[in-house]
Amino acid sequence: MAARSKTADAGPLWKHVRKEWKLYSFLIIPVIYFLIFKYAPMLGNIIAFRKYRGGPNLFGTEWVGFQYFEMFMKDPTFWRAFFNDLQLSVTYLIVRFPLTLGFALLLNELRKLTVKKFVQTVSYLPHFISMVIVAGMIKEVVSINGPINNLIANLGYDRIEFISLPEWFPTIYVSSGIWQGLGWGTILYLAAMTGINTELYEAAKIDGANRFRLMRHVTIPGILPTIMTLLVLDIGGILGSNFEKILLLYNPLTYETADVISTYVYRMGITGANFSYATAVGLFEGVIGLILVTTANQISKKTTKSSLW
Repeated sequence: MAARSKTADAGPLWKHVRKEWKLYSFLIIPVIYFLIFKYAPMLGNIIAFRKYRGGPNLFGTEWVGFQYFEMFMKDPTFWRAFFNDLQLSVTYLIVRFPLTLGFALLLNELRKLTVKKFVQTVSYLPHFISMVIVAGMIKEVVSINGPINNLIANLGYDRIEFISLPEWFPTIYVSSGIWQGLGWGTILYLAAMTGINTELYEAAKIDGANRFRLMRHVTIPGILPTIMTLLVLDIGGILGSNFEKILLLYNPLTYETADVISTYVYRMGITGANFSYATAVGLFEGVIGLILVTTANQISKKTTKSSLW
């Protein structure tokens, strides 16, 4: 009976695939991409448990168990990078998430289409700028002779070497991230708002609701599943600060607050050629991310009845 059931279920699906093969053919390239660049590299995680020093043996030469995990657990530099990563990501999430949501709500309230499109275009543009250019712009703005220091000097204060002071790096990272990603982060919220039934707004207006109450009691509940989904994804990526940006902005003087797990892995693996050690650190980061996203998903499921799975 089970075999017949599977055959019966597979029959209509296969007929549909044969009928709409042109549409299904568009999946070939994405599937190949994920198989080659996402799933196949996962086999390399085995060297976190084996000694690998390069050469033809891609999976190492000697089984060492949890030796590399014990090594980075005892390394104070790793824990500095771990807590820096946590601090930067959590701070960025706390600041960016409500700002993005608020900005999306404000954009939704704009009634003039030309003004709305202009604001969206201007806010989206920084997202498409190359990270190398963004890092160069940030360095110019906060340089000793940049516009911020010129303003400080005109106010009668001493100039500040922002890019060389570790205490200023979190501020530079978070503020520049808000500028670059605020507009782009509103796209999913605005798309979700278009799916809200307009009759709910009309009914609320009849009951005397103003625009603020409409936003609070109709718009936000209507996009709550989207809010929770994005929040779960963001929580899952907490230990994943923007590697390219930090690599381009930090320097040995700011390692105290700027060095994160991804840059630590880069230095250990690529620069130091300690591939097994770096793989162990990266695998640890991935496991923590999995635990975080699973926990956040379960909390979202119980509190708001919406989740990723």
